Amino acid sequence: MAQCSGTSAGADRPFLRYDAAVKEAAGTTRLSDIDWSSWRAVDRATLTFVLEDGQVLLIRKKRGLGAGKVNGPGGRLEPGEKPIDCATREVEEELGITPQGLEYRGENLFQFVDGYSIHVYAFVASSYQGKVRETEEATPMWTDLDAIPYGEMWEDDRLWLPHALSGLTPQGRYIFDGDHMLDWELEIDGQRYGPQPPG
Repeated sequence: MAQCSGTSAGADRPFLRYDAAVKEAAGTTRLSDIDWSSWRAVDRATLTFVLEDGQVLLIRKKRGLGAGKVNGPGGRLEPGEKPIDCATREVEEELGITPQGLEYRGENLFQFVDGYSIHVYAFVASSYQGKVRETEEATPMWTDLDAIPYGEMWEDDRLWLPHALSGLTPQGRYIFDGDHMLDWELEIDGQRYGPQPPG
């Protein structure tokens, strides 16, 4: 999930635009209860994963939504900004490097039961310019691709990130209550996946 500033689930953000679709989705705990044709996220954001020599550059987020969790650098799009430009800017701001060879690797739609929602575009970078450094927002950590610490990340990451890192473009929908995932659906190469029914 994207690393945005502000408090959990977007509280205390005066610019949230709670339109009819947002109000309708508030309190929802199942994907099937949402009219996805009219659903619009409160925020749009990016996540970027820089690859080098069998490793991926992750961060431990210091503040904002997801503080304390491990993820890729990222954040909200500014008005009029394209997702790929946001991806570059956020990596520069959080790690002091400029990602190179950015490739689109899917999208994830997140609805929180309190009404907040976010649409996240994922990117992978094949290289970078500059020197990785810690900032006020993030602590960098190079991690082997086969040792990604999913237990310290948002629950959805273990579902879609391995596919994105392998070159696919997964499309996901998720419902969260705080940092707990209640429901999910993932589409990869035309195949849909979801939680196994009980029993």
